[in-house]
Amino acid sequence: MSYGFFRVAAASPVVTVADCMANADAIIALAEEAQDHGAQLIVFPELCITGYTCGDLFEQRTLQEGARRALLHIADETLSLKAIIAVGLPLSFQGALYNVCALLHHGKIVAVIPKTFIPTYSEFYERRQFAPAREELCSVWLDEENPAVPFGTGIIIQDCKNPLFALGVELCEDVWTPLSPSTALALSGATVIANLSASNEIIGKSSYRRLLIASQSAKLCAGYVYANAGNGESTTDMVFSAHNLIAENGSILAESALFSHGCTYADFDLERIDQERKRTTTFFDSAERYRALHKPEKQTLVISLALGTDRHSCDETGGILRTISPAPFVPEQERERSERSRAVIELQAQALTKRLLHTHAKGAVIGLSGGLDSTLALLVTVRAFALAGLPAATISAITMPCFGTTGRTLTNARKLAACTGATLSEIPIAASVRQHFQDIGQDESVHDVTYENCQARERTQVLMDIANKENGIVIGTGDLSELALGWATYNGDHMSMYGVNASIPKTLVRHLVNWFSDDADEKNQHTLANVLRNILNTPVSPELLPPDGKNISQKTEDIVGPYELHDFFLYYVLRFGFSPAKIFYLAEQAFIAQPAARGENAVYDKSTIKKWLVSFYKRFFAQQFKRSCLPDGAKVGTVNLSPRGDWRMPSDASAHLWVAEAEKL
Repeated sequence: MSYGFFRVAAASPVVTVADCMANADAIIALAEEAQDHGAQLIVFPELCITGYTCGDLFEQRTLQEGARRALLHIADETLSLKAIIAVGLPLSFQGALYNVCALLHHGKIVAVIPKTFIPTYSEFYERRQFAPAREELCSVWLDEENPAVPFGTGIIIQDCKNPLFALGVELCEDVWTPLSPSTALALSGATVIANLSASNEIIGKSSYRRLLIASQSAKLCAGYVYANAGNGESTTDMVFSAHNLIAENGSILAESALFSHGCTYADFDLERIDQERKRTTTFFDSAERYRALHKPEKQTLVISLALGTDRHSCDETGGILRTISPAPFVPEQERERSERSRAVIELQAQALTKRLLHTHAKGAVIGLSGGLDSTLALLVTVRAFALAGLPAATISAITMPCFGTTGRTLTNARKLAACTGATLSEIPIAASVRQHFQDIGQDESVHDVTYENCQARERTQVLMDIANKENGIVIGTGDLSELALGWATYNGDHMSMYGVNASIPKTLVRHLVNWFSDDADEKNQHTLANVLRNILNTPVSPELLPPDGKNISQKTEDIVGPYELHDFFLYYVLRFGFSPAKIFYLAEQAFIAQPAARGENAVYDKSTIKKWLVSFYKRFFAQQFKRSCLPDGAKVGTVNLSPRGDWRMPSDASAHLWVAEAEKL
């Protein structure tokens, strides 16, 4: 299966200025190489058949005819290639010379797209030779075998076997303008944009170009292939660097080194593009408004081709040409991760500050277990109290040891409260829980769900009552991953007066606490840093079952599965709505194929991934009732499970379709 992946190539050949046949042979060689690498769309630079820097030679009929013959030669020599090939040349048509892209497929020229905006500023003077595109669609004659090739800017190439692929084309300057043709093409259905470019290099331009292409792909919710001229172009007045870029939805998937040549490859995820457009409802609204204002059906031609995109190149190469992060909620680069952590913490603190000021709270109450989630909640609350001008001492950190509490977590809770300035209270709840067991007839030796939940609900009752007593609010500690899996006691730790961690997945919680640790070290708060590191090294546990000696006996990930996998599943379920089969495939890439490519052992095997994927869907559907009545908590990440925000789902929806697909994997 392709899972929506579509391989593209941006190809920069070494050109010989004005030698059309030599350039044609270079183009053919790179096209064959790109197809061997599985590319299904191969985009070459602007005017690559002649070279961009021919100047007034473009007005010579000899060069124009040479370019036309070279194009036909490329068509003849690529008859066996399945990919769409986009090449640039000058084309004389009805008394004017146009800078065009010719699209070829299986040796046939299927369309010609002229450049819309012709620059005549700074070092550019293309209007001296070329005419801007006209609005109407028409046909151009190239030779006896190509007597009526569609000619115009509104042409879209559609794959009749895969409607997710629809190609639109613009040339160089077109994307640098406010009215880029690619905008109209995307609103008319194009999911992939090819840009044949000859953008010269000057200091700082590569950074701007990168930003421009990434931004255009984001705005259009599209894949964008930018092929740039380079080696061999005349340096009489300019230098060209062959800076090729492939972007999707705002992210640069692949980029060539400056002053290189050859092919740059990447795999677009067409399903992801399609889902992003559906999710972003204003994209559809924009398309509707565009159709109403411009009547594009009169200016747009859709050409259907059988591209064979149901076959994906990864079947031969063993993987996809894009990095699938095993931790999609966490930036891979250390600097970006640090910046993200700082930003997330500030968002959490600002949100809580607003709630504190609005409620005129005199304090806050937090159940401090010595675990990761309550640690993060306390650290964020301290930050919020500073922003609100409230003393940290009015934060009541309540630790409530019971049957499963270990000395390690209790000690960490005590030290953490002391380091942050919060007021610590130790309230043992074993006697209260035993009284409750007696009241409801629960056998203390039976360690079932009632045994566990009685402790969680007792702790919540204590926190709520202290908050009433102190005119404060209870700060929730549960995170996004726990909400997804339903790993919370209903009306126990599930409930609070404000959930600061509600949109923070477990994999990110760890990095946020680590950021606080590094920050403490920088401020010479080494005691705090050491406590946080100890907490980071403590197994995640609700500590509701008696310990094994001095050690934690109840480890969450042994019960519900690795949070690393569940967060991975959660991201693709919520953010893109992918199928279980595709999520499984992506997990294989992230945890098996990519480590193998680096010479490392697989993180998980396929059976483990499948086991926890099935478990994820079962828990996710079964536990929706807990998410239907969540406390307030601001969204600070890309996804959220608040019933008032990102996620609205019936509590009694069936998981059958998803579980059945996952179990067949």
